[in-house]
Amino acid sequence: MQIKCHRVASGRASGPALVTGQAISFLGNVNPETGVVVDPAHELFGESIAGKVLIFPGGKGSTVGSYVIYQLKKRDLAPAAMINLVSEPIVAVGAVISGIPLVDRVGEEVLRIKSGTIVNVDADRELVQF
Repeated sequence: MQIKCHRVASGRASGPALVTGQAISFLGNVNPETGVVVDPAHELFGESIAGKVLIFPGGKGSTVGSYVIYQLKKRDLAPAAMINLVSEPIVAVGAVISGIPLVDRVGEEVLRIKSGTIVNVDADRELVQF
């Protein structure tokens, strides 16, 4: 399936989907030294985001989250790409400074993609395929 999207941060990447219907705070929900979701209240608790196409509604929390995304990238623990329903500035800035493709303005059907499904994100062409 192919869907149109809106480019937030340029690039292309593919990988297995990691999907949640919950917002993510990169400062607090994700350990910047391991890339693992550490908040026991989050549905992705215990999951690594490294190398995944991380699909989530959007970010939340402190602006320091942008720098956590950057730290993850420098440690090769960042997502390969990210897809949001609506991106907010924390995730957008983190993706841009880290060179991680980020798209948004997709329908909620992306939240029904099964984790593990291979997803291709082409932010430059504004397309997501799975």
